[in-house]
Order: sequence, then C-alpha cells, then structure tokens
Amino acid sequence: LNKTKPLWTRNPDDISQEEYGEFYKSLTNDWEDHLAVKHFSVEGQLEFRALLFLPRRAPFDLFENRKQKNKIKLYVRRVFIMENCEDLIPEYLNFLNGVVDSEDLPLNISREMLQQNKILKVIRKNLVKKSLELFDELTEDKDNYKKFYENFSKNLKLGIHEDSTNRKKLAEFLRYHTSSSGDDMCSLKEYVSRMKESQKHIYYITGETREQVHNSAFVERVKKRGFEVIYMTEPIDEYCVQQLKEYDGKTLVSVTKEGLELPEDEDEKKKYEEQKTKFENLCKVMKDILDKRVEKVVVSNRLVTSPCCIVTSQYGWTANMERIMKAQALRDTSTMGYMAAKKHLEINPDHSIVDALRQKADADKNDKSVKDLVMLLFESSLLSSGFTLEDPGVFASRIYRMIKLGLGIDDDDEAAVEETVEADEEMPPLEGDDEDASRMEEVD
Repeated sequence: LNKTKPLWTRNPDDISQEEYGEFYKSLTNDWEDHLAVKHFSVEGQLEFRALLFLPRRAPFDLFENRKQKNKIKLYVRRVFIMENCEDLIPEYLNFLNGVVDSEDLPLNISREMLQQNKILKVIRKNLVKKSLELFDELTEDKDNYKKFYENFSKNLKLGIHEDSTNRKKLAEFLRYHTSSSGDDMCSLKEYVSRMKESQKHIYYITGETREQVHNSAFVERVKKRGFEVIYMTEPIDEYCVQQLKEYDGKTLVSVTKEGLELPEDEDEKKKYEEQKTKFENLCKVMKDILDKRVEKVVVSNRLVTSPCCIVTSQYGWTANMERIMKAQALRDTSTMGYMAAKKHLEINPDHSIVDALRQKADADKNDKSVKDLVMLLFESSLLSSGFTLEDPGVFASRIYRMIKLGLGIDDDDEAAVEETVEADEEMPPLEGDDEDASRMEEVD
C-alpha cells in the first residue's frame, strides 16, 4: 500500500480521468463524478502541489455549515497536517474539494503558527488564481458551465462582494437573463457588445422573479427605446451590484432609482420640459395630499403604459432590498429608519388617468374625489413598484368603494340595508318565549 505514489505528486499527463474520478470519490464520499479538475504545481520561492476538484452539485448546507470552512486537506511533504484550514482558501470558494501539499511548511506546525505564516498567504493567493483559471476553462463548455453556474452562482456573487482584488475577473463569470436574451443567460461582455452607440450605461433591475421584473413599469420606456435591461432576481444580486459599480468602463444604473437618464434628442427634451410645467400644479397638489409619505412628486421620463411608479433615491435601498432586509430574522430595526427608501412618486404625463386627474385638480384642488384617487394611485404604485403596504385594510376598503361605484351601488342603499339589520337586532322578543322557557325548566 505504501509503495503507491500519492496522486497529486504524479505528472498530470500520466493520470487518466478514471483515476481522478476514483480519487475524488475516495476524498469526498461523493457518488457522482467531479465536474472539472485542476492539477498543478508551483515552484520558485516556495514549492507546493495542489489538486482541486469542482463538484457537480452544491451541497444542501453550503452556506449553513459553519463548522467546516472548506474541503481542502493540507499536507506537508506527503504527511497529512489538517483539514478545514480557513486561511487556505476564501469563504466564497468553500465548495472546492482537494489537496494541497507543501514542501516548505514545517512538519510540526501548529494552528497558531499557521495563521501567521507567510507561505500560507502565498499558497492561498495561488489557489484563488488557479480556481479562477479553472472556471475560465469551464466557460468554453457551455453545458457544463451552465450546470456549474446553476449550483454555484451565489458563490461567485459572494466573491464579488468580498474579494476586491479579483472583482473584475469574477465579473466575467456572471450570467444573467436580460430583456432580449430570451431563455438563455448572457454575460456582461455579451451585453456590452450589443449596446447601442448612444448608450453610456448598463441598465439593470432587481426583483423577485423574472416575470415580475419583465412586466415592471420601470422597464417600459427603456425597452421601448430598444435598450437592453439586465434582470437580477436573486437576493444576493442586491449586495453584489453595490460592489460591482461598473463593468468595462460602463456604470451599472438601476432603472428603479431616481435620476435615470436615457439618451434623448432636442425635441424629446423640449416636450419633457413642457410637460413638466403643464403638470406642475398637479405634482404640488399630490405632494400636499401625500405629505410625508413621499419625498417629492415629479413628471416621469421612464413610463409608457403605467400611470405612475415609486422610485427610490440614489443611495437608499431599492424596494427589493427593503423586502430582503425586512425578511432577515436577526435584523436590526434601527437601520430601517435611515436606510429605508426615500420614495419619489413619478407620474406619466401621457396617461389618460393622470391627465383627467390634472383637469379635476385644476378645477378644484379640494375635491374629495381627487384626494381619494391620489391615495389609490399612490398605494397601487407602491404595490406595483415592489413595496409593501403599511395598512392593507385601508387600501382594500378603497378598492371596495370603487367596485361599488362600478356596480352602481349607492351608499344610501347600503345604509338602508344596515338600518334594517340593526332594527332586526333591536326587535323585542316574542311574547310566548318566556312561557316556553319556564316550561323547559319544569321538564328539566
């Protein structure tokens, strides 16, 4: 048994895929074969050999298992020293299995010494570099990369959030659905290659599902102009995009935040300015009615078919991020106050509802129906923009009132029905009731 050479010390050219497969299964107890393997040695100032395996599936407890930081075994001159050495590889690469065999570390090394050891830092740097090379090789095989991305996309996004030195390289491995990619996912590089000449930014939207963001009011104008929008539907995308501010010199711009600037010609600018002055009074009336619920009410340049939407300020949370933070079990409620989105209501000047509302408000701004309609519009756009309602009961009663109006039911008829119900409740008991009761008592 001792005569066989450890697999990682042999020349990679002499090792068959079957041997790698057998070694992987004995190392990990996995019943499936590995997806890819990277076998390399580093020589120079320090010497070490390493064998890294990429599994086919993510384990179900990939991010839950806090006891096991990674699955890489550390050897020194073929003698096993320890596994789960957290300084060996960063947390976002914790799904890799493998072996590292160093020639330079002392055999009697303790955990404390390991933490201070410079050799280990160099090994770590090389392991990260080689892991990224492995992913890069995998991108050439579309089916295998798709399998890898389905399982480990969260790890890559976590890497973008945590590893600032390799952020650019990791960004190359990201894949997203976009407004024009259909069922396939595309890379940021492909997105940039399809960009129009006038387009300066990369547009994206975050949300819960692909269908939801595809039908969102925010992407209407952007899509109509023929610009592509990236759909980010995983909670970790919110954190990832905060760090990945640009790609290939192009800034990433959220279409759900204020200050969205689409390339436009002089006629469009002129038309927008005219609409601004035309709807200035309505914006003021709506702001007075909504008061502290919104920061401001402005004319929108991003809507086509929707009457209005709620956008958030440049540096606050998006609606999706607010939803994610509210769902955190151990969240700190104090941050909600200052990080929660500052809401701006944007109205669509080309929409018939908004135009009719403007005429109503110009005629009489104290009209009760104007106030009702503004509140209803605001609450509807909260829902369609991805926020939650503070008081759904009030919203429901407004909707019921609208249904009554639609069915032609008067409030007077309602009142009459209620009065008869109350009258029934107040009717005196029948005369024979007492006698029946006393008879029953006698029987008892």
